[in-house]
Amino acid sequence: MSNANSTNGKGASSEPRFIIIGAGMSGILSAIKLKEAGLDYAIYEKADRLGGTWRENEYAGLSCDVPSHLYCYSFAPNPDWSHRFSPGAEIQAYFVDIAERYGIDKEIQYNKKITRCAFEDGRWQIETSDGSTDAGDFVIAATGVLHEPAYPDIEGLDSFQGTVFHSARWNHDAELAGKRIGVIGTGSTAIQIVAALIDDAKELSLFQRTAQWVTPQENPAFTEEEKADFRAHPEKMQQMREFIAKGFADGFANAVIDANSPELRMIHDTCVANLENSVKDSALREKLRPNYRAGCKRLIMSEDFYDAIQKPNANLVTEGIERIEQTGVRTKDGELHELDVLILATGFRVDRFMRPMNVIGRNGTKLDDVWSHGPCAYMAITIPEFPNIFMLNGPNGPVGNFSLIDVAELQFSYIMKLVDQVRSGACKEVSVSQEAMEKFDEERKEAAKSTIWQSGCNSWYLDANGVPAVWPWTFDRFRDEMANPRLDHFDLR
Repeated sequence: MSNANSTNGKGASSEPRFIIIGAGMSGILSAIKLKEAGLDYAIYEKADRLGGTWRENEYAGLSCDVPSHLYCYSFAPNPDWSHRFSPGAEIQAYFVDIAERYGIDKEIQYNKKITRCAFEDGRWQIETSDGSTDAGDFVIAATGVLHEPAYPDIEGLDSFQGTVFHSARWNHDAELAGKRIGVIGTGSTAIQIVAALIDDAKELSLFQRTAQWVTPQENPAFTEEEKADFRAHPEKMQQMREFIAKGFADGFANAVIDANSPELRMIHDTCVANLENSVKDSALREKLRPNYRAGCKRLIMSEDFYDAIQKPNANLVTEGIERIEQTGVRTKDGELHELDVLILATGFRVDRFMRPMNVIGRNGTKLDDVWSHGPCAYMAITIPEFPNIFMLNGPNGPVGNFSLIDVAELQFSYIMKLVDQVRSGACKEVSVSQEAMEKFDEERKEAAKSTIWQSGCNSWYLDANGVPAVWPWTFDRFRDEMANPRLDHFDLR
């Protein structure tokens, strides 16, 4: 996209040029907002189509754990969601539709993975995997969190002679009906896969390292009458969105930051009752009972997992895995679980963010060096010595307890207020100061001590040092912080 004020990186311009990295939810949002503002941008995507995590994940049973009317752009409500919690393909279709509706789809440069992004002579210079280059005054890294699959380090994984694939690299050609299927992992992905495949599998073995708390969550379909009413009265969707947002914040998002909150105790009791009332066999029930409090790991919502795991062809394996062999999984008790298909529902490398892209800031500062002890960013957006580059849903944000679309919208508005400092001529470069970054990080780590995430379990919310790497305060505070940048916390040059 270009306009009369832009020079696409060649010479002077009265308005800045933006490079957007990624065409998932946050990248599409950024392009729409920049386009509406009449600003020049280029948007790069490493894959051959848009969608981000909803493109990457196409596994059986995929659905979102945030209510549909909250998991959509505030400026583009969708009256046609099929269920309270939407299936993944429907969410992907929503983003495709929005990109087409706003004319973003034709502007995305696909199959161009940015390999290098360096701040040189006051601008960001980028290189892509196909050897092309570009330059911009600002970079918006909309790379997301869940995009680098994590593969388990298990001996013999390559030796398995059946079909094996990661849940984020779903093999649609794999024959699953009537097969002996193994699923490694017990996060929300694995739980959804088990419920989706159990009826067609000859046998399904779930290899559980850690039991998970499951909260019962009905997922009713919206009727055609309800959809028609939403179309005729858009204000009703807005009212529903506000109602859900308030309930989500008060009932969960603001509860998890206080491990002793009455709301969390109620959530725990609900999960215990769900386990007790749903699983009949006492031995199986105890295998499924976690030894930590509900909410310590990302809470799993499911209305059918407990039914699925109790079916005659289901097998919950709690023995540790010794190795993978040609015909199946050998557990530490010596038993060989023979399989035809092995699905790795082992999640993502959640510390990647902009990486593996080589990001170089002011005076040759390398992001890999700055993040050598773990990723961190002020307000999940900006890093010292990396001017004019901003992340959406970066490190230390409220990824664990709210809709990431709301988070991204708030962050984008915040970023544009920082950009306005440059556009107004107040400065040419803006990034958080080292002092503000250190203070933020100290306060974040101290506040994290009282959250449920640090109450005694291992989860992907924890960094390498066992400290929760997510926003440890209320969502109300996040909203307040996003209202206006504290300019005294920034290095304006």
